[in-house]
Amino acid sequence: MPPVTIEAIEAAADRMVDAAAVQRTPTERSRSLSDHCDAEVQLKMEHLQRTGSFKTRGAHNAMTRIVDENENGAGISRVIAASAGNHAQGVALAATHAGIDSTIVMPESAPQMKIEATRNYGADVVLHGTAFPEAMAHARTLADDDSVRFIHAFDDPDIVAGQGTLGLEILEQIPDVDTVLAPIGGGGLIAGVATAIKAKKPDTRIVGVQTEGASTVAESLENGRPIERSELDTIADGIATGGVSELTFSHIRAHVDEIVVVSDDDVAAVILLLLERAKQMVEGAGATAAAALLTDEFDCGGETVVPILCGGNIDITSLQEVLTHALVDRCQLVELTVRIDDQPGNMGDISTIIGDEQANIRTVRHERSRPDLPVGDADLVFEIETNGPTHTERVLDALRETEYAVESTTMD
Repeated sequence: MPPVTIEAIEAAADRMVDAAAVQRTPTERSRSLSDHCDAEVQLKMEHLQRTGSFKTRGAHNAMTRIVDENENGAGISRVIAASAGNHAQGVALAATHAGIDSTIVMPESAPQMKIEATRNYGADVVLHGTAFPEAMAHARTLADDDSVRFIHAFDDPDIVAGQGTLGLEILEQIPDVDTVLAPIGGGGLIAGVATAIKAKKPDTRIVGVQTEGASTVAESLENGRPIERSELDTIADGIATGGVSELTFSHIRAHVDEIVVVSDDDVAAVILLLLERAKQMVEGAGATAAAALLTDEFDCGGETVVPILCGGNIDITSLQEVLTHALVDRCQLVELTVRIDDQPGNMGDISTIIGDEQANIRTVRHERSRPDLPVGDADLVFEIETNGPTHTERVLDALRETEYAVESTTMD
């Protein structure tokens, strides 16, 4: 498969000038991240696309090319795609705008909001398999007719060229950019962005970011070929593809300067930070690039840095889990276990102490059947909300001043 050129990316940008399905997304300075990194951090707000993701760019470019082929007699009446959610929505919207039917195969684990959004954009949705690779394999079996075209999420030059328009946009908006951070799943986004930016401003550093539970690129670069990973475990479901393609790997190897691997804890922390400080809600994949700014291994002091917030399609259940995890990590959501003599009034006494310290009790459960409990004793397990570590320690100190034995099971 031939490499994607800057000319192809510029042609894709021309096709998007009047496209109803693709928006020019803004950039916004993050004071919090700038202060944290001692850098100028400009967030590329690609999660504000109509479908909530950069995937609309590649899908629109690919669909426009198919319309051109149909005008020359190709006769493509339906497109097939496989996706965990964002590519699905992009293809569905672009196909509907082009007047072409679409079928999207999604893993059964895909967030319900992404499934419903894909249907609402006009696609027929087929749920198959527990993860993206199984959905991909099934989707390929459906593209068995000359009137059907399979649209790969990243192993497609038209898709990569469309995603590359984001790189051109960044250079137009932040011409003095020193470093661009992009998440890597299948590699379509970073392949296009890196190709565009290196062609126009070759000194710009391009950094790819993956999560620990879905990292494949560092190993792929070490081995000189794409390495696949069958077991994936990350809150950033949008980049849980299991590997990059030969096409995207060749562009990564040619144009990407550095790979950073972040933890799910880092991703959860930056989702909460962006929600609190930037008033932006992003999904796990969308926050992955910005998560690199919280790690010690990435240095950008004194630079102008643009992390791409590539997606904002997070369902409420996932958001609740992520925020709960981040609050626990901040010691703002704390579990306390208090050993008591199992007599009436003790729970009330302890609750009063916690309330007097202005902490909020979210839940409490009464444990009487633990094997280490002496006869007549019980454990009260409180989940409380505090303002942070100092406030939590104050609550613990107040409880320890009584006759009750207390420990926290969520603090180091």
